[in-house]
Amino acid sequence: MSPSLNHQIAEKLDEMAELLEAQGANPFRVRAYHRAAAAVGELDRDVEEIAQSEGVDGLVALPTIGKGIASAIWEMVHTGRWSQLERLRGSLQPETLLRTVPGIGPALARRIHDELHVDTLEQLETAAYDGRLQSLPGVGDRTLQSLRASLATMLGQARRRRGVVPATAPPVDLLLEVDRRYVAGAEAGTLTTIAPKRFNPSGKAWLPILHLEKDGWHFTALFSNTARAHELDRVFDWVVIYFYDEDHEEGQQTIVTETRGPLVGKRVVRGREGECRRYYSDRS
Repeated sequence: MSPSLNHQIAEKLDEMAELLEAQGANPFRVRAYHRAAAAVGELDRDVEEIAQSEGVDGLVALPTIGKGIASAIWEMVHTGRWSQLERLRGSLQPETLLRTVPGIGPALARRIHDELHVDTLEQLETAAYDGRLQSLPGVGDRTLQSLRASLATMLGQARRRRGVVPATAPPVDLLLEVDRRYVAGAEAGTLTTIAPKRFNPSGKAWLPILHLEKDGWHFTALFSNTARAHELDRVFDWVVIYFYDEDHEEGQQTIVTETRGPLVGKRVVRGREGECRRYYSDRS
């Protein structure tokens, strides 16, 4: 890589800061990306060389670069893309990114995204170890092992052991509060809207976006603009909440209205129904 890629990455970090500012995100996050952009722009080393020789840890060691921003730089170095930035632009095409993994074709990429709500390689790696990926039709043991090996190479990380506890996520009561505030703001028309590139032939800015900070977490919430959500007419029911800690390490959860069982009609966090039952029981 030449210093021009350092410059390109710095420009994208600045663009992220500008988008966050325009969308009303917390100034802390805006400043963090601006500082990271300045640090990358002033480097006298190629970030590609650092990423290749020292991995994410080498990037974290750079001034003002936390773990999450280091992971974003790693993604840009190795894929030429930054899924988080594309999401805020409204131009994310996660299936295209997923298809860069050997063994994932168009149909499987669509299923992974639409059924597992995975749109980054890091999230895909987690799904490959927590049982979700293997639950999809066509993903047997041999395919699973192949995908794990490919992801370990692409992400430059040691292979995770089966059963590793996922990264810490916000409690369900906090996620449900963010969901309530997002839906209320969307219905009231008080949120900034973006123009997604997917399922939006008119180019209209219709997708509300909420940035919120609470209890040490940074949240970004959007309706699920996926093929599956459109097919089932659930776009304005499914809410995807991306959350970040102080290092800007990202996770995500999806909130839906339950259609069966004891929680029917209530908003629940997918994959955390047991916690949601306890939450609603405590409130009754």
